[in-house]
Amino acid sequence: MELVLNNMRHFFSFYRTFSLIIVALAAMLISCGDTSMPKPRGYFRIDLPEKKYQSFDTTYPFAFEYPVYAILTPDNNAANEPYWLNVDYPLFKGRIHISYKAVNNNLSKYTEDAHELVMKHIPKASAIEEIRIDNEQAKVHGLIYDIKGSGTASVYQFFITDSTNHFVRGALYFNVLPNNDSLAPVIDFVKSDIQHMLESFRWKTQP
Repeated sequence: MELVLNNMRHFFSFYRTFSLIIVALAAMLISCGDTSMPKPRGYFRIDLPEKKYQSFDTTYPFAFEYPVYAILTPDNNAANEPYWLNVDYPLFKGRIHISYKAVNNNLSKYTEDAHELVMKHIPKASAIEEIRIDNEQAKVHGLIYDIKGSGTASVYQFFITDSTNHFVRGALYFNVLPNNDSLAPVIDFVKSDIQHMLESFRWKTQP
C-alpha cells in the first residue's frame, strides 16, 4: 500500500511540474507573437482662437495691429522707459516683450545688444534662422531670429528700426516649462501674429 501511495505522489508531482512547463511555453509563444510598438508621444489639444486684429495707436512713437485675444500692458519693470510694453496672451501664458529706444547715433550698439541677447540662447538652440525685414515704404527694417530647439526659453525675437530715429526690439516667451515640441501649434500661431504686427508697424513722430 505504501508503494502505491509513493507512486501516486511521484505521479502528481510529475504532472504538476509538466503542467507548469506547458503553461510557461505557451506564455512564451504568445508573447513572441506580439510585436512591441512604441506609442507616439501625445500632447494636450490646444484650441486656437479665430484670427482678428485691432489697432494700437496712442501717444507712443509707433503704431501697429495686434490680436483681439491679446492684452497690451505697460512694462512696469521699466520705470524709466515710458514706451516699453508687453503683449500678453492669457490663453497661452505667453508674452511678447517690446522695448523702444530713440536712436541718437547709436544704432549699431542697439543692434549688437539685440544680437547678443539672441546668442544667449545658443546652448539650448539647435539652430537660429535669421529673416530680414525690409518695408521700404514704412521705413521698417530689421531682423527676425527664429530660434529652434525644444528647450529654448525664447523661440522668436526681432528688432526693427527706421535707421535714424527709432529702434524696437521684441522677444516672445512662455511662462511654462520649456517644451517647444508640445507648444509647437501655439508658437506657430503667435509667430503669425508677430509677422502681422511687423507688417502693420509704422513709426510716428520722434518723442
